[in-house]
Amino acid sequence: MYYIVETAKSFEQASKDLEAAVAGNGYGVLHIHDLGATLRTKGVAFEEQCRIFEVCNPKQAAKVLATDMRLNMALPCRISVFTERNKTKIGLIKPVAMLSALSQNTALIEVAKEVERNTMQMVDEAK
Repeated sequence: MYYIVETAKSFEQASKDLEAAVAGNGYGVLHIHDLGATLRTKGVAFEEQCRIFEVCNPKQAAKVLATDMRLNMALPCRISVFTERNKTKIGLIKPVAMLSALSQNTALIEVAKEVERNTMQMVDEAK
C-alpha cells in the first residue's frame, strides 16, 4: 500500500530534489504543506519534519474525473518527505491500491498504474 524509501540526504535536500523530480517527470507541484511547521505554530510539540507535496498531471487527472467525478476527493497525488528517528524518508500511498479501493473500473486502474510508475520514479530520483 505504501512506497517509502530512506535517503541519506537531508530533509531540505530531499525536498528540493523531489520538487525537481516532479517537474522532470511532467507533473506539477500544486501545493506544499509543511505539516511539521504548521503543527509547531499551533503549539504542538512535534519534533519531526514533514512536507506533503500535492502533485498532478492534468491529463491523467482529467481522465480520472471524466470517468468518475467522485474521485476528485482522491486527487491530487501526494508525495511526502519526512523524518523519522533522525532518518529522512520519501514516500507515497500507491495509487493503484488506493484507487482499487474506490473503483473497480479497469480504465481507471490503468491510469493509476501509469501514475504509480511515474510517482515512484519521482521518489527514486529524489532519493
